[in-house]
Amino acid sequence: MTEFFINNAYAQSAPPAGGGIAGFLPLIIILVVFWFFLIRPQMKQAKEHRKMVEALAKGDEVVTNGGLLGKINKVGDNFVLLEVAANLEVKVQKQNISALMPKGTVKTL
Repeated sequence: MTEFFINNAYAQSAPPAGGGIAGFLPLIIILVVFWFFLIRPQMKQAKEHRKMVEALAKGDEVVTNGGLLGKINKVGDNFVLLEVAANLEVKVQKQNISALMPKGTVKTL
């Protein structure tokens, strides 16, 4: 009579053996894809920017992250003195310099 109201719970068979590394294979593939398409290029770009910042010298023409175009008058440890117009100099952090421009770019503008 109780079987009518309560179902019997029978034990299930064991899951198939194996799995091992095959279960982790999709995760490993995703990590490899992220490494080659996201992390590695970003590290390479950061290394190139660090090299460019270390090589800054007086007379270089640069563009800052804020869009200022100017000529470097003085290079310090953390800052550079950037001439953006005649008799107008701005002190900018080295890390905020985004690109080196070809010589003569400031005069053509």
